[in-house]
Amino acid sequence: MAVVHRTTMEPGKLELLESWLPTRPWYVPTGSAPVLSRAGGFRLDDPEGEVGIEFMVVTDGSGDRPVTYHVPLTYRGAPLEAPHEDGRDALVGTSEHGVLGRRWIYDATGDPVFVAQLLALFQGRAEPQAQSETDTPDRTVARHGDDALPPPASPAGRSTVSDGPDGTAVAVPTADGPLTLTVVRVLDPAAPLPAHPSVTAPWKLPDGTEHRSPFASLRTGS
Repeated sequence: MAVVHRTTMEPGKLELLESWLPTRPWYVPTGSAPVLSRAGGFRLDDPEGEVGIEFMVVTDGSGDRPVTYHVPLTYRGAPLEAPHEDGRDALVGTSEHGVLGRRWIYDATGDPVFVAQLLALFQGRAEPQAQSETDTPDRTVARHGDDALPPPASPAGRSTVSDGPDGTAVAVPTADGPLTLTVVRVLDPAAPLPAHPSVTAPWKLPDGTEHRSPFASLRTGS
């Protein structure tokens, strides 16, 4: 069970993301530096209790209209080491946590713990947790298309991460063949459910309007 600490982080998550987001191929330029606010999200527990896993949603209000991003993050007490080179490339930055000390913060798609737990979420083996409360399930997170899920499987090697203009694809090798997790990056209130099994969750615009969008989908193949 992950413990949510009521403390400070320096620099804060939004500050780190304001520098990191413009380096991503799925970032939507506004002509100005990002100005971010929190817009929602949830967490998953690491069974080993070592890695924090957060599905963070942030809205950039620097342009003519807000753009909302889904940025899953992992928090570690030490840098990712080989053979997880994808994760090392995914470093967002480091921050000093008021309770836990220095934390290495990663774009979660490059972290093998996140990949395993997102796959477990699709398979019903991981329970979504509230973003800001300890030991509190988040019942607003929903799975869709369970009847089309591939057979239960666990990662059997290092995943391959591909960022594109529409999101991030994570090719996961398993003993039963490859799977692909697709992580949605820019959240669209009008986006339909994908044809493949998906996970959706709610988020809010700065005016308080609540929406629900796909955060990730899963399909067989690479």
